[in-house]
This record gives sequence, structure tokens and C-alpha cells, in this order.
Amino acid sequence: MDAVAEFRSFNRFYTNEIGLLDKHLLASNFSLAEARVLYELAQGGKQTAAAIGRTLKMDKAHLSRIVARFEARGIVNVSTSPEHGRQRLISLSAAGRAAFSALDKGSQEQIAAMLLPLDDVAQNQLVASMRQIRKLIGRDDADPERVSFRSLRPGDCGWIIHRQTVLYHTEYGWDWTYEGLVADILSRFIANYDPVREDGWVAEYDGDVVGSVFLMQTAVPSVAKLRLLYVEPSARGLGIGRQLVGRCIERARQLGYDRLQLWTNDVLVSARRIYQAAGFELVGEEKHYSFGKDLVGQTWELALKP
Repeated sequence: MDAVAEFRSFNRFYTNEIGLLDKHLLASNFSLAEARVLYELAQGGKQTAAAIGRTLKMDKAHLSRIVARFEARGIVNVSTSPEHGRQRLISLSAAGRAAFSALDKGSQEQIAAMLLPLDDVAQNQLVASMRQIRKLIGRDDADPERVSFRSLRPGDCGWIIHRQTVLYHTEYGWDWTYEGLVADILSRFIANYDPVREDGWVAEYDGDVVGSVFLMQTAVPSVAKLRLLYVEPSARGLGIGRQLVGRCIERARQLGYDRLQLWTNDVLVSARRIYQAAGFELVGEEKHYSFGKDLVGQTWELALKP
């Protein structure tokens, strides 16, 4: 696959679909650049041309000409900043707000018409793909407020098996025998699930699954296991792993367990730091050959009761 060619092909497709090459956007009197400036003023309120330029990454001269045209048409008001006498503040006039409202409505109707032939499943796939594009090319700043946690749903375990296998193969070179292990663990979890002894959580970012963890019973009634913690690389640094582990610990306490155990490998450094910070103590380790690699397995334990 030629990534550059595919990227350019998609750009051509997208610009054709939404009419970005038309001289005026949505049969209005505004070009695409002018419509973006209108949008920033409508959303951000009174601001300087420099602030708009930074947001839109627009050439200063091009932006200056747009503002001049807007001012001549009565679309914006330009005033001197009371705090900085050399700064000019730009804001939408009543005519500007009316123009933006008509343009915004037209855009909403255009996109709604494009989505109309798609059912709910297809629309969800489209939105998820758009979010992924924004994340992958770095245009989406991570925000902890957009993280949410929920209980397990049908389809989650299959997705978790897939993502953990792909992730650990990419980051550590583990082979598909790891997929067999995770599939076996989760198939037995599903077949023997006991809601008064076990639980599981999924972390989402803007509706996309970005992590998970499971609380599972063991053969010893007083001991539970924390299993299969993972966080997507795109969502790391938001405290998701810490919160997933915290939920697992709290639930184990609620269910009356005395101890919580986990097994991991020493190469999973970030996960081990989370366990240590939560109070887990290393109680044993041994070398083993698994998943196509020489590894050091570790058992960690947390006392849940004084």
C-alpha cells in the first residue's frame, strides 16, 4: 500500500463530496476560508486576527484580506482593545451572526443528507473512523474529561482479544500464542461468569474502546485475580490504567476478598508501575519462554484487609 497515494486519493474524494472546490461554499457568498473565519468568530467571540490565524494556521496576509472584506461588508466589528491599545479586536456584527447562522444551517443540512442513506451501524463506523483519523495524525488533543468507564457488553471480549494481541505483537514482538492465552482466559470467564464474584470494565474515549481490566475469581474463595489490564497507546497518559486498577481493587473489597493477585511480565514496565503505586507487592518471579520470547513472569499481590 502506498500511504501517500491513498491519503491524496481520500482528500480528492472528500473535497469532491462536500464541494470544497466550489468558489463559494454551500451556494453562499463565502469561500471555504471565509466560512472558517466566520466559524471561529462565532465560537470564540471577540478576538485578535493573530489568535484566529494561530487557530486556523492561516497565512497572515490572506487572513488580513478576509477581515478587511468582512469589515467593508459590515460582517464584523473591529475595535481597539482596552487593555492593549495596539491590538484590534474582531467580533461578529448582527449581520455577521445572521450570515453564520445561515451558513451553519446549510452545513448541517448538507451533512445530514449525506448521512441519510446510512443506517445506525454504518454511521457509527463512519464517526469512529473519523475520530481515529484525528487521533492518528495528531489533531486531537487528549482530554481526561472525555474518558468514561462502563461494564462489559456483548462483543467487548472479542475486541479485547484482538486489540491486546495486536498491541503486544507490535510493542513486544509476541506471537499469536498470546492470542490463544487471552482467548482461553476470556472464554472461560464468559462460560463460568459469576456476577457476585467477578466483574470487568471497559474504558472509552469519545465512545471508542481504549482499555479494559477484569476481576476474576480463583480456586481459593478469599483470593481474586486482576487480569488482562491494557490501555491503547493513543490513550496513555490520561490515568486510564490507574483508574481501571482502582476500580478492580475497590470491587474486590466490596465482594469481600482478602487478597488480590495478578501475573505479569517484567517487560510491561508501565503496568508494573501502576501496580506498585496501587500497593501491590512482588511475591515471586521466574523465567519462562512464552509467546516466542524469553520472559520473566512476575506474581504481585495486594492485601485488601488489614
